[in-house]
Amino acid sequence: MKTDGSNGARGNEKESRFNRRAVKVEEAQRRTLAAADGLSLGSELVPLRAAGGRRLAQTVVATSDWPPFARSGLDGYAVRAADIAEASPEHPATLRVIGAVAAGGLALAAVEKGTAVRIMTGAAVPEGADAVVMLEQTAEAMLECGSPAVLIKHAAAAGQHIAPRGEEFRLGGALAVPGTLVRPGHVALLGTFGYAEVAVRKRPRIAVFATGSELLPVGAALAPGRIRDSNSWMVAAMIEQSGADPIMLGSLPDEPEAVEAALERAWMDADLIVTTGGVSVGDYDVMADLFRSIKKGTGFQPKETLGYAKTDPTEAGGTLAVPHRTGTEVLFDRVAMRPGSPTSAAVIAGKLLFALSGNPGACFVGFELFVRPALLRIQGVTESLPQRVRAKLLTAVDKPCPHERFVRTRLISQADGSLHADPLAFSKSSMMASIAEAEALAVIPSGPRGAEAGALIEVILIP
Repeated sequence: MKTDGSNGARGNEKESRFNRRAVKVEEAQRRTLAAADGLSLGSELVPLRAAGGRRLAQTVVATSDWPPFARSGLDGYAVRAADIAEASPEHPATLRVIGAVAAGGLALAAVEKGTAVRIMTGAAVPEGADAVVMLEQTAEAMLECGSPAVLIKHAAAAGQHIAPRGEEFRLGGALAVPGTLVRPGHVALLGTFGYAEVAVRKRPRIAVFATGSELLPVGAALAPGRIRDSNSWMVAAMIEQSGADPIMLGSLPDEPEAVEAALERAWMDADLIVTTGGVSVGDYDVMADLFRSIKKGTGFQPKETLGYAKTDPTEAGGTLAVPHRTGTEVLFDRVAMRPGSPTSAAVIAGKLLFALSGNPGACFVGFELFVRPALLRIQGVTESLPQRVRAKLLTAVDKPCPHERFVRTRLISQADGSLHADPLAFSKSSMMASIAEAEALAVIPSGPRGAEAGALIEVILIP
């Protein structure tokens, strides 16, 4: 039996690599969002033309009733409904035309008994009128005295073809709440109510880098034993899709010094950090080593945040000053899920760090389950977890697994409104062929049997 200290140290280190307690997906998400809740970046005013695709920072309200006046819904004549109550094609009602009004103008006279005003779509309905008759139900005429008239061939109920004041919005009514994604329809509303500038959440800046000495830049030629770093670019696209800005730091070798240098730069420039690779239990998994050191209190810490505690309670007399690291903790370093169980997250000096798997499928799943919800929460989205719906599984996923599985799948809508989940091929953690086609993640419960064809399961929708 070997009893030398060096072998014992290596044995303890190997044991600690495997000593990572898995937390449930829901618990990992809860911890992630709790950390994200304290990371709001504030707001900024942007021109209305730049507001699309941003998240609102405050409630926007109607600055007037809308419509602000009763307006015509079509071209025709503004009349009193009582004057044409008996009108028909055989016996039309004859009304004297006292004027015309176009959109943006006002009628010069009120509509009184026996009179009508020619009106255009969107124009303000004249005082006295309570209905509009469409042009196709009228005919021009002339009275004996030479005054213009109109023949109304159909009766109309009061309010016909008139949009009353305040029909859509009332003064002070909410148009949208904080965290709302500003879509083109919102832009139209904001313009309607005079919002030339809009208060939106600042876009989070997300540092992205991959670890792995085998990685090459995307533009490089392949070499024996090497692959291109595609994960960083996939993550960057998902970050942009989530309303944030990626900062690309490239790929790094499996060297702690290189990783810590990248983290130092990322901590200075970014609001959140996402890495891929190096989270498993291999000899060269630098991110796993980093998380272990954070647990021990010796992990990376930005230089600007190092202070000094008054005493070290572990020292005799309690007089030795030691570095004091504020707001640094591991949230989780293993999740009870497949793929991506080594997915890890920590808070370093108040900023979130996500370490995703280097396997493309696991990286993709880890982002959807943890990173995207955090980015949305930082931007003020209260309900930031991915949407789950029920679907019928088309083909069995019967491989047993001790953890929940998240299987890439396409969705098929049925005529009766139900959904079918069709698991995609090439869905192993290391495979990427099915990522581009994935519309959802089928949630397969843990257990010895998986899920049979026809089973009703939950699926997580992918944006």
